[in-house]
Amino acid sequence: MGKSQKDQIYAHKQDKVESFVFDEKVASVFSDMIQRSVPGYILLNQLLPVVAKQFIQSNSNIYDLGCSLGEASISLARSIVSSDVKIIAIDNSRAMINHLDELLAELKLNHLIETKCKDILNVEITDSSFVVLNYTLQFIDKTKREGLLNTIYKGLQHGGALLLSEKITHDDANEDKLMEQLHENYKRKNDYSDLEISQKREALDNVLIRETHDQHLHRLQNIGFTKISILCKYLNFVTYLAIKE
Repeated sequence: MGKSQKDQIYAHKQDKVESFVFDEKVASVFSDMIQRSVPGYILLNQLLPVVAKQFIQSNSNIYDLGCSLGEASISLARSIVSSDVKIIAIDNSRAMINHLDELLAELKLNHLIETKCKDILNVEITDSSFVVLNYTLQFIDKTKREGLLNTIYKGLQHGGALLLSEKITHDDANEDKLMEQLHENYKRKNDYSDLEISQKREALDNVLIRETHDQHLHRLQNIGFTKISILCKYLNFVTYLAIKE
């Protein structure tokens, strides 16, 4: 997706590893970072338009919440040729939105995607047939997650769907340890050093807060989603499809 510098943020020993933030430093390497760090990320974005077409309705809005560099929005914009569907990409990182705006202008897609720099906790969801929440909920205060998902549910049309991707944890400590080890092996295969892996893990500590499959499932059910499927799973990264009947 677009041009990206190589992620070398944690390549050198840091005296103090600061908490991870989505600033300009991260935005400039994010495309490289996420493709090398998240198993199945490219395949998920290739699958996204196939899933979305099943649910998108005329005269409706599509929301990409926590859009970062907008890969989901761009994937959808390239495949949806209906003029009565609006794609709205929202992120609270000004650096991410600035990079996305530049990219959309370069790709000549800025007329198809509306970008907003805003906290998704304060966004109103209206007349929506499809919402994407990819690897975003895990960065939100746990006490506010149900409120956000409830806002999404209320803003979805009947027959609409939420696509939710998260890095999960496991109740079984041995399974959780194995998945973490395999994930780190995946990063090593993509040329991250042990130092980079270690420092990135430290930076994300208390920033990316994982939950179990059951916690995600029960929350979605409590809100009102009755049809919930696992769309895909790569190691400890899971994508759910939740449909509002």
